[in-house]
Amino acid sequence: MLEKLFKLKENRTDVRTEVMAGITTFMTMAYILAVNPNILSESGMDSNAILIATALASFIGCVLMAFLSNYPFALAPGLGLNAYFAYTVVGQMGYSWQIALLAVFVEGLIFIVLSVTNVREAIFNAIPLTLKSAVSAGIGLFVAFIGLQNAHIVVDSSTLVTMQDFSENFHSVGIGALLALIGVLITAILLIKRVKGGILFGILITWVLGILCELVGVYQPNAELGMYSVIPSAIVSFDFSAIGNTFGQVFQADFGQLKHVAEFIVVVFAFLFVDIFDTLGTLIGVSTKANMLDEKGRLPKIRGALLADAIATSAGAVLGTSTTTTFVESAAGVTEGGRTGLTAVTTGLLFLLALIFSPLFLTIPSFATAPALIIVGFYMIASVAKINWEDMVEAIPAFLCVIAMPLCYSISEGISFGIISWVVLHVCTGRAKGKVSPLMYVLALLFVLKYIFL
Repeated sequence: MLEKLFKLKENRTDVRTEVMAGITTFMTMAYILAVNPNILSESGMDSNAILIATALASFIGCVLMAFLSNYPFALAPGLGLNAYFAYTVVGQMGYSWQIALLAVFVEGLIFIVLSVTNVREAIFNAIPLTLKSAVSAGIGLFVAFIGLQNAHIVVDSSTLVTMQDFSENFHSVGIGALLALIGVLITAILLIKRVKGGILFGILITWVLGILCELVGVYQPNAELGMYSVIPSAIVSFDFSAIGNTFGQVFQADFGQLKHVAEFIVVVFAFLFVDIFDTLGTLIGVSTKANMLDEKGRLPKIRGALLADAIATSAGAVLGTSTTTTFVESAAGVTEGGRTGLTAVTTGLLFLLALIFSPLFLTIPSFATAPALIIVGFYMIASVAKINWEDMVEAIPAFLCVIAMPLCYSISEGISFGIISWVVLHVCTGRAKGKVSPLMYVLALLFVLKYIFL
């Protein structure tokens, strides 16, 4: 049955590989179950309800991705957009969280229309192969940077970022960062030895080392520093009643709060703009890594992938969470060999199980998942080899695209830098004919307008 559903042999994979890939993807994404409630609760929403909504929206998104496209991409409420939801729309603009959910719901409906009418697919196909390789590499750096930050290996400083001072708070942040570095080496050794599931085993081994360190007193939890116990205090929880606090609230929005319809449209457009290019960037990066693009740089069945993303966004809003989107951490499962929707289904089922085993999953520390993200970054940066560095007209936009993603902390900003510079350099050097499609001109103009008005 699984062979018939997911065409495993055709995609040169098997059940074990797909399941391991799905577990790996989930392990690198599980942090969203803790982070999303933490951020969205700042808007006044119930944190337990958000956790349940997050798990359910992720399950729905992953299953839709599997059956609409048969791709191994996983979905969950995205970081960045949840912060915009809580701190900008609700915090600065003063809207209720119900109005913010309505904006997300409307964005999802617009996405569905754009996906069905091939607008999003046309955008994906318009981006040149060189920029697609750059997007993949840029996401690699971005993912690795997230891993370094999650493990507190790289921290804030007067120079923006710096290396962790291991002697300071050694028994909490310091030992966590050290364990993450050890985890990177362990994961690397497993992969070099071609151990199946090496990334997943790297996460588990690093977690076990953390548990041992806590048991002997080397690692000491410190909530003020964001370092919590890595020893599970409970295994299961069956209380799901909190979802009633957010489910369907999108339809209870008080429209009297809207000062101007135009302002609400701007909010919807902001969600829409960031989400569309974050999603496209992720699809480009992960599919490039998995060699899923055809000879023209197109992703077959992309319409199904985009439609899954769009439907999951609206469904997530009804459940009570911000924009659900395709996650860059999907690259972890792809790196483990995931090539079909069975990987996505596995990840989705684990999100569903997380509702019951949430105390266990939420105990996995960020320093244990960080090595996986860093190693995935290593794999994805290899795409820079496909860029012709001798041709500066193509190489400079690719470089700007790559470097902007980690430094601007945004996939969409990297795409923006790459597209604008690609169009400008090709036009100014007289090489636009046959190289710059009409849609690329439109995209470049839209990005420029975004910087002016948003």
